[in-house]
Amino acid sequence: MAALLSLLAAAAVSTASPGDCSALLGTAGDVVVDRATAIPAGSAFRPDDTRTPYKAQPVSAPFCRVEGRIEGTIGVELWLPMQWNGRLLGAGVGGDAGIFNYLDMSLRVGQGFATVTTDSGHKATDARWMRLPKARTDYEHRAVHLTAVAAKSLTARFYSRPVSRSYFTGCSGGGRQALKEMQVYPGDYDGVIAGAPGPNMPLQSVRMMWFALEAQRNAGAALNDADWSLYEQRVTAACDGLDGVTDGVITNPLKCNFKTAVLLCKPRQGQGCLSAPKLQMLNAVISPMRDERGVAMDRGLFPAVRTRPGPPSPLLRAMWADAVHDDSDWDALTFRRTADLAAVNRVMPQLRADSTGISPFIAAGHRAIIYQGWQDPSTNAGPTLDYYGALARDNGGISRLSEAVRLFMVPGMYHCRGGPGADSFGASGHQPGSEDGSTDMLWALIRWVEHGIAPERIVARKVAEKGSFTRPLCAFPKAARLKKQVRPETYLNDTYDETDWTCEEDPALLQWPAAKFAR
Repeated sequence: MAALLSLLAAAAVSTASPGDCSALLGTAGDVVVDRATAIPAGSAFRPDDTRTPYKAQPVSAPFCRVEGRIEGTIGVELWLPMQWNGRLLGAGVGGDAGIFNYLDMSLRVGQGFATVTTDSGHKATDARWMRLPKARTDYEHRAVHLTAVAAKSLTARFYSRPVSRSYFTGCSGGGRQALKEMQVYPGDYDGVIAGAPGPNMPLQSVRMMWFALEAQRNAGAALNDADWSLYEQRVTAACDGLDGVTDGVITNPLKCNFKTAVLLCKPRQGQGCLSAPKLQMLNAVISPMRDERGVAMDRGLFPAVRTRPGPPSPLLRAMWADAVHDDSDWDALTFRRTADLAAVNRVMPQLRADSTGISPFIAAGHRAIIYQGWQDPSTNAGPTLDYYGALARDNGGISRLSEAVRLFMVPGMYHCRGGPGADSFGASGHQPGSEDGSTDMLWALIRWVEHGIAPERIVARKVAEKGSFTRPLCAFPKAARLKKQVRPETYLNDTYDETDWTCEEDPALLQWPAAKFAR
């Protein structure tokens, strides 16, 4: 199968001569190409990426670099390789955007993808862009859609033939962009990968904002990074072995029952414990967040999930100071959970990406992969599981849904990457893996769309100082389970047989989502 897919991929490489790069310069409707630069082979090209965390890898393959604008404010970069595989790949951006995803572009252009990214309609230097209605709407959903339309047109002009297939990959805010494409613009991409998407970003933002402010109000109870590390370590020690191997990774936190009371400092104990005020703060943060009447607004955090200490992020402040109140001097301590959540939902109604109306996407034969780190502190795992449950409820049950949309939970992974678990599997920001899809989520999606082979498992890798290891990621509701006991030192040195792990249905997974699964 791998050899067949490689031959098919090779056959898809363009045999037509690409056009002159400079011929793309100029204006066509709302699209302006300001620069079109031919990048020669072997140049180890890297763009000026000082303003973006998506740092490019050096690119030695020749391509045409297109820099342009849509409607004057939506920045676009499109890289067109001289050896094209016929596919377009959109690369999403996270946070408050205003930057380009040069990392995914540089990782994939050498594989023959025409790659495109957008700053979502504003620049990172625009400190108060959320005051502007157009900028907010472009950020919510329009910029990625208009970029897909423009990229397809420019790509077809350059190669004198249309894009054969189009894909989108993103994590965090980029994952939310992928969901919006599936929900609002189902014709843009044949397949999308949505990592850590935060389907209900406004509610997630209220949680992060509220507890950051609670730490400011109660400085003596505020948890620092060492406190969170202590909590994570003690939970891991208690629940690590539930999957049959002690490797520093909790496979399924839903099976973990940890009592935080064991962290309370005993008399005259000064280290390796939490004071009573800090324990109270920890319990508040990991429990369901309550509104002003004491009603739960969410379902809390899974065991071992740590949060980021410190003040609210600039994005959170901008959502309310600029988008809602249009007041640069807004006092964050006046923040109100219920009222300000309602306000941001009113001002930015498309910020949520939890619509289950995806029948046009499915009917078109398009496919989606959602992935989520179990220990993600930013876009928590619970809402992603709940969203997948709602998708199943409203789209014929989990078996029917899995024919078009699959979820992969990633044990021990933080936000998009990092954490004790295996966190590299060919998704956004990850090094590419094998083109047969066994270790590369993008190629697994391509195989699903183009050859009808749905991904059952994708092998993820962890590269760490203590030793590298691999772990299969399983399509929900299955989880990795050890067939036989493996010594921890063997496991961490990656000398065990990969077939020691199997993907088996985990009943605990089906019990979490608020929307109960129909089978």
